[in-house]
Amino acid sequence: MHTAPMDQSPAIEIIDASFAYNGVPVLSNINLALPHGEFLAILGPNGGGKTTLLKLILGLLAPASGSIRVYGRPAGKSGGLSGYLPQHTHVSPSFPITVLDAVLLGLTRPGLFGAKGLRTSPEDRDKARQALDSVAMLAHAGHRVSDLSGGQKQRVLLARALAAGPRLLLLDEPTASIDHEGKHCIYELLAKLNQDMTIVMVSHDLSVISSAVKSVACVNQTLHYHQGSKLTEEMFQTVYGHGAHACPVELLAHGPIPHRVLGPHQDRGIPACGCPDHSHD
Repeated sequence: MHTAPMDQSPAIEIIDASFAYNGVPVLSNINLALPHGEFLAILGPNGGGKTTLLKLILGLLAPASGSIRVYGRPAGKSGGLSGYLPQHTHVSPSFPITVLDAVLLGLTRPGLFGAKGLRTSPEDRDKARQALDSVAMLAHAGHRVSDLSGGQKQRVLLARALAAGPRLLLLDEPTASIDHEGKHCIYELLAKLNQDMTIVMVSHDLSVISSAVKSVACVNQTLHYHQGSKLTEEMFQTVYGHGAHACPVELLAHGPIPHRVLGPHQDRGIPACGCPDHSHD
């Protein structure tokens, strides 16, 4: 795995970046300086710009204004310093790709694909095996991806993102289709990987805040950065709104067990929103 670059450039540096789809603003005046070794959780509502922000950092989209750099290099020109696990990745049950071949796809380079399929070197295969070993899936290297469980598939996709040895790992809803036990295992794995790399994880699930996360960014067209894994009611309202249709959240997920504390709804003159009243827990 990579270590911090010698020049100590921020892992991500965003200065006054904005982006719009067909003239409709999605992100406005985003600023962020994220040091190497951070584990950042990006929270926000659907349509708030979370995935768009990841694509801007990857260089898949270009900001309409402002600048984005990854370890001192322009976004999209970071030379393999970034690994990416997208939100939607589907493998057809009829596609007979093995776990090892799926990870080798993360080593994109000229000449990787030939007339007879993947052209791989012993070095490529060693890198793929190391990535599988880092996510505890090396024993499944010869299995078909379609035969794996949901949690195992997600580990393979994570290994694919790790195969090139990135310094920065970007994850978009990495546990969206995994059960509770699988989520816990993924978070434990990410905490271990964070010892060697910077991790940025997008989620719309507030329970994602855990002992592994070091900082939080609330994104809803704008970005509000908070050092530490505690999300305050003020930050929550900035992203999710407040008033008659909002559920007040005073504290989210502190300590080793993620949980949330809700204030009394009726006492504040707010109509019940269907949430259980845990004010006396």
